[in-house]
Amino acid sequence: MTLCEVLAKLDTFFRAGLVQNFPYFSCFAYSYFRKYFLNRLKEEIPKPIRISEELKIKLWGITFRTPLFNAAGMFKDGRGYQLAYSQCAGAFLAGTVTPNPKVGNFRKCILHPFVPYPFSGASSNWLGLPNPGYKKVIGFLQQISKVEDFPIGLSFASDGDSHADLEVLCNVLKDAERYNIDFIELNESCPNVNHGNLHHTRLDEHFIWRLEYVATNFLKKRRRNLPVILKLSNDFPEELVPNLLDIITEMGFDGINFGNTSTNYNFLKSYIVEAEQRTFAYFTTVFGGGVSGAPLKEKSYSLTKYATEYLRTKNIKQEFYVIRTGGIKDYRDLEESKQQSVALFQWFTGYFENFAKFGHTLYRKFFEI
Repeated sequence: MTLCEVLAKLDTFFRAGLVQNFPYFSCFAYSYFRKYFLNRLKEEIPKPIRISEELKIKLWGITFRTPLFNAAGMFKDGRGYQLAYSQCAGAFLAGTVTPNPKVGNFRKCILHPFVPYPFSGASSNWLGLPNPGYKKVIGFLQQISKVEDFPIGLSFASDGDSHADLEVLCNVLKDAERYNIDFIELNESCPNVNHGNLHHTRLDEHFIWRLEYVATNFLKKRRRNLPVILKLSNDFPEELVPNLLDIITEMGFDGINFGNTSTNYNFLKSYIVEAEQRTFAYFTTVFGGGVSGAPLKEKSYSLTKYATEYLRTKNIKQEFYVIRTGGIKDYRDLEESKQQSVALFQWFTGYFENFAKFGHTLYRKFFEI
Protein backbone atom coordinates (compact mmCIF):
# COMPACT_ATOMS: atom_id res chain seq x y z
CA MET A 1 0.00 0.00 0.00
CA THR A 2 1.13 3.53 -0.74
CA LEU A 3 1.05 6.27 1.89
CA CYS A 4 -2.12 7.84 0.47
CA GLU A 5 -3.91 4.51 0.34
CA VAL A 6 -3.06 4.00 4.03
CA LEU A 7 -4.13 7.54 4.95
CA ALA A 8 -7.43 7.17 3.09
CA LYS A 9 -8.28 3.93 4.88
CA LEU A 10 -7.29 5.31 8.28
CA ASP A 11 -9.45 8.36 7.68
CA THR A 12 -12.56 6.21 7.30
CA PHE A 13 -12.26 5.24 10.98
CA PHE A 14 -12.17 8.82 12.27
CA ARG A 15 -14.10 11.06 9.91
CA ALA A 16 -17.63 10.05 10.90
CA GLY A 17 -17.21 10.88 14.60
CA LEU A 18 -15.26 14.03 13.84
CA VAL A 19 -17.80 15.47 11.40
CA GLN A 20 -20.79 14.58 13.55
CA ASN A 21 -19.52 16.04 16.81
CA PHE A 22 -17.07 18.85 16.05
CA PRO A 23 -18.31 21.17 13.28
CA TYR A 24 -15.56 23.80 13.42
CA PHE A 25 -12.69 21.43 14.14
CA SER A 26 -13.74 19.05 11.36
CA CYS A 27 -13.81 21.99 8.92
CA PHE A 28 -10.40 23.14 10.13
CA ALA A 29 -8.84 19.67 10.07
CA TYR A 30 -10.13 18.60 6.67
CA SER A 31 -9.36 21.91 5.01
CA TYR A 32 -5.68 21.44 5.77
CA PHE A 33 -5.55 17.63 5.55
CA ARG A 34 -7.16 17.78 2.10
CA LYS A 35 -4.33 19.95 0.73
CA TYR A 36 -1.66 17.74 2.28
CA PHE A 37 -3.32 14.59 0.94
CA LEU A 38 -3.73 15.94 -2.60
CA ASN A 39 -0.11 17.11 -2.74
CA ARG A 40 1.10 13.67 -1.68
CA LEU A 41 -1.31 11.88 -3.98
CA LYS A 42 -0.04 13.72 -7.08
CA GLU A 43 3.45 12.41 -6.37
CA GLU A 44 2.43 8.75 -6.16
CA ILE A 45 3.06 6.71 -9.30
CA PRO A 46 1.42 3.31 -8.79
CA LYS A 47 1.93 0.35 -11.08
CA PRO A 48 -0.11 1.09 -14.25
CA ILE A 49 -3.57 -0.45 -14.17
CA ARG A 50 -4.99 -2.13 -17.27
CA ILE A 51 -8.65 -2.18 -18.17
CA SER A 52 -10.60 -3.16 -21.28
CA GLU A 53 -9.71 -1.49 -24.58
CA GLU A 54 -13.44 -1.57 -25.37
CA LEU A 55 -13.95 1.36 -22.98
CA LYS A 56 -12.15 3.73 -25.33
CA ILE A 57 -14.27 6.46 -26.89
CA LYS A 58 -13.37 8.91 -29.66
CA LEU A 59 -14.89 12.40 -29.53
CA TRP A 60 -13.84 15.49 -31.52
CA GLY A 61 -11.09 13.32 -33.03
CA ILE A 62 -9.64 12.74 -29.53
CA THR A 63 -9.45 9.26 -28.00
CA PHE A 64 -10.36 8.94 -24.30
CA ARG A 65 -9.28 5.67 -22.63
CA THR A 66 -12.56 5.55 -20.70
CA PRO A 67 -15.53 7.96 -20.47
CA LEU A 68 -14.63 8.80 -16.83
CA PHE A 69 -11.97 11.11 -15.45
CA ASN A 70 -11.37 13.67 -12.71
CA ALA A 71 -13.38 16.87 -12.36
CA ALA A 72 -11.69 20.25 -12.19
CA GLY A 73 -10.34 21.09 -8.74
CA MET A 74 -8.41 17.89 -8.15
CA PHE A 75 -5.27 18.83 -10.09
CA LYS A 76 -5.39 22.61 -9.91
CA ASP A 77 -1.67 23.19 -10.49
CA GLY A 78 -1.30 20.82 -13.44
CA ARG A 79 0.54 18.09 -11.54
CA GLY A 80 -0.85 14.53 -11.45
CA TYR A 81 -0.83 13.41 -15.10
CA GLN A 82 1.25 10.30 -14.43
CA LEU A 83 -0.91 9.38 -11.43
CA ALA A 84 -4.13 9.65 -13.46
CA TYR A 85 -2.57 7.65 -16.31
CA SER A 86 -1.37 4.90 -13.97
CA GLN A 87 -4.83 4.65 -12.39
CA CYS A 88 -6.32 4.36 -15.93
CA ALA A 89 -8.49 7.46 -15.93
CA GLY A 90 -10.03 8.42 -19.25
CA ALA A 91 -8.20 11.77 -19.43
CA PHE A 92 -6.40 14.29 -17.25
CA LEU A 93 -8.13 17.58 -16.45
CA ALA A 94 -5.97 20.31 -14.90
CA GLY A 95 -7.25 23.48 -13.20
CA THR A 96 -9.46 25.38 -12.80
CA VAL A 97 -6.88 28.01 -13.64
CA THR A 98 -7.26 31.78 -14.01
CA PRO A 99 -5.05 34.21 -15.96
CA ASN A 100 -3.55 35.50 -12.70
CA PRO A 101 -2.80 33.57 -9.48
CA LYS A 102 -5.54 33.43 -6.84
CA VAL A 103 -4.96 32.85 -3.14
CA GLY A 104 -8.51 31.63 -2.53
CA ASN A 105 -10.83 32.10 0.43
CA PHE A 106 -9.86 32.49 4.08
CA ARG A 107 -12.18 32.78 7.06
CA LYS A 108 -12.20 31.71 10.72
CA CYS A 109 -8.47 30.86 10.49
CA ILE A 110 -9.24 28.37 7.72
CA LEU A 111 -7.69 28.64 4.28
CA HIS A 112 -9.83 27.02 1.54
CA PRO A 113 -12.64 25.70 3.80
CA PHE A 114 -13.69 22.12 3.06
CA VAL A 115 -15.50 19.39 4.95
CA PRO A 116 -16.79 15.91 4.00
CA TYR A 117 -20.11 14.35 5.01
CA PRO A 118 -19.11 10.67 4.91
CA PHE A 119 -22.48 9.08 5.69
CA SER A 120 -24.18 11.36 3.16
CA GLY A 121 -21.62 10.75 0.42
CA ALA A 122 -21.17 14.50 0.06
CA SER A 123 -18.85 17.40 0.84
CA SER A 124 -18.84 21.20 1.06
CA ASN A 125 -16.15 23.58 -0.14
CA TRP A 126 -15.59 27.32 -0.26
CA LEU A 127 -12.25 27.46 -2.02
CA GLY A 128 -12.42 30.59 -4.17
CA LEU A 129 -10.59 29.14 -7.19
CA PRO A 130 -7.11 29.01 -5.60
CA ASN A 131 -4.51 28.37 -8.30
CA PRO A 132 -0.97 29.46 -9.16
CA GLY A 133 -2.08 31.18 -12.37
CA TYR A 134 -2.13 30.16 -16.01
CA LYS A 135 1.58 30.58 -16.75
CA LYS A 136 2.74 28.30 -13.94
CA VAL A 137 0.17 25.59 -14.74
CA ILE A 138 1.12 25.67 -18.42
CA GLY A 139 4.73 25.31 -17.27
CA PHE A 140 3.85 22.07 -15.46
CA LEU A 141 1.82 20.76 -18.40
CA GLN A 142 4.66 21.45 -20.83
CA GLN A 143 6.92 19.14 -18.84
CA ILE A 144 4.57 16.20 -19.35
CA SER A 145 5.57 13.38 -21.67
CA LYS A 146 2.15 12.73 -23.17
CA VAL A 147 0.90 9.20 -23.59
CA GLU A 148 -1.07 8.13 -26.64
CA ASP A 149 -4.84 8.16 -26.13
CA PHE A 150 -4.55 9.94 -22.79
CA PRO A 151 -5.55 13.56 -23.49
CA ILE A 152 -4.96 16.66 -21.40
CA GLY A 153 -7.76 19.08 -20.64
CA LEU A 154 -7.45 22.46 -18.95
CA SER A 155 -10.26 24.16 -17.05
CA PHE A 156 -10.26 27.96 -17.37
CA ALA A 157 -12.12 30.71 -15.55
CA SER A 158 -11.90 34.45 -15.95
CA ASP A 159 -10.49 36.71 -13.23
CA GLY A 160 -13.75 38.67 -13.41
CA ASP A 161 -16.60 39.50 -15.75
CA SER A 162 -15.64 42.93 -17.08
CA HIS A 163 -14.68 43.60 -20.69
CA ALA A 164 -11.01 43.87 -19.67
CA ASP A 165 -11.16 40.54 -17.78
CA LEU A 166 -12.65 38.74 -20.76
CA GLU A 167 -10.10 40.28 -23.11
CA VAL A 168 -7.32 38.86 -20.92
CA LEU A 169 -9.05 35.47 -20.78
CA CYS A 170 -9.34 35.26 -24.57
CA ASN A 171 -5.68 36.21 -25.00
CA VAL A 172 -4.75 33.44 -22.57
CA LEU A 173 -6.95 30.96 -24.44
CA LYS A 174 -5.25 31.91 -27.71
CA ASP A 175 -1.89 31.36 -26.09
CA ALA A 176 -3.02 27.95 -24.82
CA GLU A 177 -3.43 26.80 -28.43
CA ARG A 178 0.36 26.69 -28.69
CA TYR A 179 0.69 24.05 -26.00
CA ASN A 180 -0.09 20.34 -25.65
CA ILE A 181 -3.68 20.80 -24.47
CA ASP A 182 -6.35 18.66 -26.15
CA PHE A 183 -9.54 20.27 -24.85
CA ILE A 184 -10.65 23.22 -22.76
CA GLU A 185 -13.39 23.54 -20.16
CA LEU A 186 -14.72 27.04 -19.61
CA ASN A 187 -15.85 27.22 -15.99
CA GLU A 188 -18.94 29.41 -15.64
CA SER A 189 -20.17 27.52 -12.59
CA CYS A 190 -18.03 28.30 -9.57
CA PRO A 191 -20.24 29.23 -6.58
CA ASN A 192 -17.38 31.14 -5.00
CA VAL A 193 -17.18 33.76 -7.73
CA ASN A 194 -19.87 36.25 -8.67
CA HIS A 195 -20.63 35.65 -12.34
CA GLY A 196 -24.12 37.12 -12.29
CA ASN A 197 -27.05 34.92 -11.30
CA LEU A 198 -29.21 33.09 -13.78
CA HIS A 199 -32.93 33.80 -13.67
CA HIS A 200 -35.44 30.97 -13.75
CA THR A 201 -37.49 32.71 -16.43
CA ARG A 202 -34.76 33.84 -18.81
CA LEU A 203 -31.03 33.65 -19.39
CA ASP A 204 -29.05 36.44 -17.77
CA GLU A 205 -28.05 38.97 -20.43
CA HIS A 206 -24.59 39.55 -18.99
CA PHE A 207 -23.97 35.79 -18.93
CA ILE A 208 -24.86 35.58 -22.64
CA TRP A 209 -22.70 38.61 -23.39
CA ARG A 210 -19.70 36.86 -21.78
CA LEU A 211 -20.27 33.75 -23.88
CA GLU A 212 -20.65 35.87 -27.03
CA TYR A 213 -17.39 37.63 -26.25
CA VAL A 214 -15.52 34.33 -25.90
CA ALA A 215 -17.17 32.98 -29.06
CA THR A 216 -16.27 36.04 -31.13
CA ASN A 217 -12.76 36.54 -29.79
CA PHE A 218 -11.65 32.93 -29.41
CA LEU A 219 -13.95 30.19 -30.66
CA LYS A 220 -14.28 31.61 -34.15
CA LYS A 221 -10.53 32.28 -34.34
CA ARG A 222 -9.21 28.86 -33.30
CA ARG A 223 -6.30 27.70 -35.40
CA ARG A 224 -6.53 23.99 -34.60
CA ASN A 225 -8.87 21.34 -33.24
CA LEU A 226 -9.31 22.50 -29.64
CA PRO A 227 -12.81 21.67 -28.32
CA VAL A 228 -14.24 24.06 -25.73
CA ILE A 229 -16.79 22.74 -23.23
CA LEU A 230 -19.00 25.07 -21.23
CA LYS A 231 -19.31 24.01 -17.59
CA LEU A 232 -22.37 25.11 -15.62
CA SER A 233 -23.75 24.51 -12.15
CA ASN A 234 -26.17 21.74 -11.25
CA ASP A 235 -28.44 24.59 -10.12
CA PHE A 236 -28.98 25.67 -13.72
CA PRO A 237 -32.74 25.90 -14.37
CA GLU A 238 -33.85 22.93 -16.46
CA GLU A 239 -36.45 24.97 -18.32
CA LEU A 240 -33.68 27.16 -19.77
CA VAL A 241 -31.64 24.29 -21.18
CA PRO A 242 -33.17 24.34 -24.70
CA ASN A 243 -32.63 28.08 -25.07
CA LEU A 244 -29.06 27.80 -23.83
CA LEU A 245 -28.25 24.91 -26.18
CA ASP A 246 -29.62 26.85 -29.15
CA ILE A 247 -27.34 29.76 -28.27
CA ILE A 248 -24.10 27.95 -27.50
CA THR A 249 -24.26 25.53 -30.43
CA GLU A 250 -24.74 28.52 -32.72
CA MET A 251 -21.80 30.27 -31.05
CA GLY A 252 -19.52 27.30 -31.74
CA PHE A 253 -19.08 25.69 -28.33
CA ASP A 254 -18.33 21.96 -28.56
CA GLY A 255 -20.01 20.60 -25.43
CA ILE A 256 -21.73 21.35 -22.16
CA ASN A 257 -20.98 19.99 -18.71
CA PHE A 258 -23.65 19.86 -16.00
CA GLY A 259 -22.12 20.60 -13.73
CA ASN A 260 -20.39 21.91 -10.70
CA THR A 261 -21.42 22.10 -7.06
CA SER A 262 -24.83 23.27 -5.84
CA THR A 263 -25.74 26.09 -3.44
CA ASN A 264 -29.41 25.14 -3.10
CA TYR A 265 -29.01 24.38 0.60
CA ASN A 266 -32.70 23.96 1.43
CA PHE A 267 -32.98 21.26 -1.22
CA LEU A 268 -29.64 19.64 -0.37
CA LYS A 269 -30.36 19.49 3.35
CA SER A 270 -32.77 16.59 2.89
CA TYR A 271 -29.89 14.49 1.47
CA ILE A 272 -27.64 15.05 4.49
CA VAL A 273 -28.10 12.44 7.22
CA GLU A 274 -29.28 13.72 10.57
CA ALA A 275 -25.97 13.05 12.32
CA GLU A 276 -24.18 15.39 9.89
CA GLN A 277 -26.81 18.14 9.80
CA ARG A 278 -25.08 20.24 12.47
CA THR A 279 -21.83 20.45 10.53
CA PHE A 280 -23.71 21.03 7.27
CA ALA A 281 -25.58 23.94 8.86
CA TYR A 282 -22.36 25.35 10.32
CA PHE A 283 -20.46 25.24 7.04
CA THR A 284 -23.21 26.63 4.84
CA THR A 285 -23.97 29.42 7.33
CA VAL A 286 -20.39 30.47 8.07
CA PHE A 287 -18.74 29.82 4.69
CA GLY A 288 -21.47 29.13 2.14
CA GLY A 289 -19.74 27.55 -0.84
CA GLY A 290 -20.90 24.61 -2.90
CA VAL A 291 -22.00 21.07 -2.08
CA SER A 292 -20.86 18.11 -4.17
CA GLY A 293 -21.40 14.37 -4.22
CA ALA A 294 -24.48 12.17 -3.87
CA PRO A 295 -27.03 14.99 -3.30
CA LEU A 296 -26.38 16.15 -6.88
CA LYS A 297 -27.04 12.77 -8.47
CA GLU A 298 -30.69 13.25 -9.44
CA LYS A 299 -30.25 16.82 -10.69
CA SER A 300 -27.14 16.12 -12.76
CA TYR A 301 -28.85 13.11 -14.30
CA SER A 302 -32.00 15.10 -15.04
CA LEU A 303 -30.17 18.07 -16.59
CA THR A 304 -27.99 15.93 -18.85
CA LYS A 305 -30.91 13.72 -19.85
CA TYR A 306 -32.98 16.77 -20.76
CA ALA A 307 -30.07 18.22 -22.74
CA THR A 308 -29.44 15.07 -24.79
CA GLU A 309 -33.15 14.63 -25.50
CA TYR A 310 -33.36 18.18 -26.81
CA LEU A 311 -30.20 17.85 -28.90
CA ARG A 312 -31.70 14.82 -30.67
CA THR A 313 -34.38 17.13 -32.05
CA LYS A 314 -31.79 19.50 -33.57
CA ASN A 315 -29.63 19.24 -36.67
CA ILE A 316 -26.28 20.43 -35.35
CA LYS A 317 -23.45 20.69 -37.86
CA GLN A 318 -20.51 20.32 -35.48
CA GLU A 319 -19.71 17.60 -32.96
CA PHE A 320 -21.36 18.58 -29.69
CA TYR A 321 -21.46 16.40 -26.58
CA VAL A 322 -23.01 16.44 -23.11
CA ILE A 323 -20.82 15.76 -20.07
CA ARG A 324 -22.12 14.89 -16.62
CA THR A 325 -20.50 15.81 -13.29
CA GLY A 326 -22.20 15.35 -9.93
CA GLY A 327 -23.11 12.26 -7.93
CA ILE A 328 -21.06 9.80 -10.01
CA LYS A 329 -20.16 7.02 -7.61
CA ASP A 330 -20.45 3.65 -9.37
CA TYR A 331 -20.95 2.15 -12.81
CA ARG A 332 -24.74 2.24 -12.54
CA ASP A 333 -24.62 6.05 -12.40
CA LEU A 334 -22.57 6.12 -15.58
CA GLU A 335 -24.59 3.47 -17.43
CA GLU A 336 -27.91 5.22 -16.81
CA SER A 337 -26.59 8.38 -18.43
CA LYS A 338 -24.77 6.59 -21.26
CA GLN A 339 -28.14 5.19 -22.30
CA GLN A 340 -29.28 8.80 -22.65
CA SER A 341 -26.29 9.58 -24.93
CA VAL A 342 -24.24 11.42 -22.30
CA ALA A 343 -20.70 11.11 -23.65
CA LEU A 344 -18.25 11.81 -20.81
CA PHE A 345 -18.28 11.81 -17.02
CA GLN A 346 -16.26 13.54 -14.30
CA TRP A 347 -16.09 12.78 -10.61
CA PHE A 348 -14.63 14.32 -7.47
CA THR A 349 -16.35 13.25 -4.25
CA GLY A 350 -17.07 9.82 -5.73
CA TYR A 351 -13.40 9.50 -6.69
CA PHE A 352 -12.25 9.89 -3.10
CA GLU A 353 -14.92 7.54 -1.77
CA ASN A 354 -13.75 4.89 -4.20
CA PHE A 355 -10.08 5.62 -3.50
CA ALA A 356 -10.67 4.94 0.22
CA LYS A 357 -12.08 1.51 -0.70
CA PHE A 358 -9.94 0.44 -3.63
CA GLY A 359 -6.86 2.67 -3.65
CA HIS A 360 -5.17 3.09 -7.01
CA THR A 361 -7.26 0.32 -8.59
CA LEU A 362 -10.42 2.46 -8.32
CA TYR A 363 -11.00 2.87 -12.07
CA ARG A 364 -10.66 -0.85 -12.70
CA LYS A 365 -13.06 -1.60 -9.86
CA PHE A 366 -15.46 1.05 -11.17
CA PHE A 367 -15.72 -0.64 -14.56
CA GLU A 368 -15.98 -4.19 -13.23
CA ILE A 369 -19.54 -5.10 -14.15
